[in-house]
Amino acid sequence: MAAKSWNPFSCCVGGARVADDDDHCKRRIGRRGNGCPRSSSRMSFKSLSSSGTLSPEDLSITLSGSNLHAFTYAELRAATGSFSRANYLGCGGFGPVYKGAVDDKLRPGLDAQPVAVKYLDLDCGTQGHKEWLAEVFFLGQLRHKNLVKLIGYCYEDEHRMLVYEFMSGESLEKHLFKSINGSLPWMTRIKIAVGAAKGLAFLHDADPPVIYRDFKASNILLDSDYNTKLSDFGLAQDGPQGDETHVTTRVMGTHGYAAPEYIMTGHLTTKSDVYSFGVVLLELISGLRSVDRARRPREQNLMAWARPYLKCSDRLYKVMDPSLECQYSCKGAEAASLVAYKCLSQNPKSRPTMREVVKALEPVLSMEDFFHMGPFVFTVIVEEDKVVDMKVKVEEKHQNHQDRHRQRYPDSAIHAGIVLRGRDGFTTGYTGAQRRQQRSSSYHQEKGA
Repeated sequence: MAAKSWNPFSCCVGGARVADDDDHCKRRIGRRGNGCPRSSSRMSFKSLSSSGTLSPEDLSITLSGSNLHAFTYAELRAATGSFSRANYLGCGGFGPVYKGAVDDKLRPGLDAQPVAVKYLDLDCGTQGHKEWLAEVFFLGQLRHKNLVKLIGYCYEDEHRMLVYEFMSGESLEKHLFKSINGSLPWMTRIKIAVGAAKGLAFLHDADPPVIYRDFKASNILLDSDYNTKLSDFGLAQDGPQGDETHVTTRVMGTHGYAAPEYIMTGHLTTKSDVYSFGVVLLELISGLRSVDRARRPREQNLMAWARPYLKCSDRLYKVMDPSLECQYSCKGAEAASLVAYKCLSQNPKSRPTMREVVKALEPVLSMEDFFHMGPFVFTVIVEEDKVVDMKVKVEEKHQNHQDRHRQRYPDSAIHAGIVLRGRDGFTTGYTGAQRRQQRSSSYHQEKGA
C-alpha cells in the first residue's frame, strides 16, 4: 500500500494508563487545579487522520509503548480456528466477530485468555477503515476498567482486525430486551449505569477530551459479574479544545440515542454523550426501548413520553419497569429518574457533566428501602361451590404504591403467591418466578424480544 512520508508525533502515546475512579483526582487525565497532576497529553485523532495514509509500520511506531500486539493474519487465523462457524459470535458494526484464544505460545508474554476478534468487512470502504483506525487509536491510548480492553490488532495487506478481551456477559441490550432468563434486578441495573457513567466520565476528562458519540445499550458489554465495559469506538471523536465550544462533524450515530442539537446542527460536545446516557438510563428504569413503533403512538418515543413523569414521585410508577415487581428502592428510583430527567434536557448547558452523574448515581447503590413483600397469601376455602372464608395477609408498607401498580398491571407477578384449597384439600400455587415464565407474548413483543 502506497503511503506518504510519516513523521510520528513526539507525544506520550504510550501513556495509556489505567484510571481508578475511587481516586480519580490523582489519576484523571487532563485537569489542572485542586492539586491534581496533569498527565502527558495524548495525540489527537484529528492530527493522526489528517497526516496522510498510515502504513502498518507507521501505525506500529505511532502506538509504540501502548502494549498493543500487532498480530499477523496467520496468528489470528490460528487463534480463531480458521474463523470457523463454531467460533462465530455475530456481526458487529463493521463486520463479523469471532471468539478465539491466545496465549504465550502465540506471543511471548501474552496471558492465556479468550478473545473476541472483529474482522473489518472491506465493503465498508474508507469509512470502515477510519472507524477501525479510531478504535485502535483511542483504545490503544486510553485504559480504564470501564472500557473494553484492546489487546491488539492486525494490519496486513487487505486484512484489518481488532482483538479484544472476551466479555462473557454479552451486551446490555440482550439482557434488557432479549433475555429469556428473567428481568435484571434493580441493583444490577444501577451497577451497570454507574459503570457506564464512569467510563464516559473518564473519556470526557481526557486531554483532549473524547466524545464517544455512539453510546447505546448494544455498545455496553458486561462480564459475568455485570461489570460494565464500553465498546465500539469507531465513531469516537476528539472533543473541543482551547476556546472551541464544539466540534462540527457529519451526523452519525443511532436513531433514538443522539442528542437533538447534534442531529439539527452537527455540533458535538461532551453534553451530547450526556444526553445519550440519559436515554440508556431511562431504558434501564423503564425496561423499554428508546424508540418502538409497536407501542401506542404517544409512547413510541420513550423520551418524549416518559420525561415529564421522571421528576414527579407520585407519577413515577407509570415509567417504572413492571417486571421489577416493585422490588426496588423508592428513593433510589426517584434519584435515578431525576438524573435521567436532567440528562435529557433539550438545553445542553442544563445537562450535568458525567462526573456529576457518577456522584449522583453512586449513592443509589446503597439505597435499600425496598418494598419487601413478606407473606402475601390468599387462602380461599371452597365449600359446595361457595366461598365461605377468605384470609389475606399483606404487608402494609408502601401500600399506595402497590395499589397503583396493581391497577395498571393486574397480571403482574407482584400479585403472586395465590394458594387455592379445594374440598379435597389439594393445594396449588404460583411463585413470582413461575408467573414470570408465563408472561404473555405481547409483553415480550413490547420489550423488543
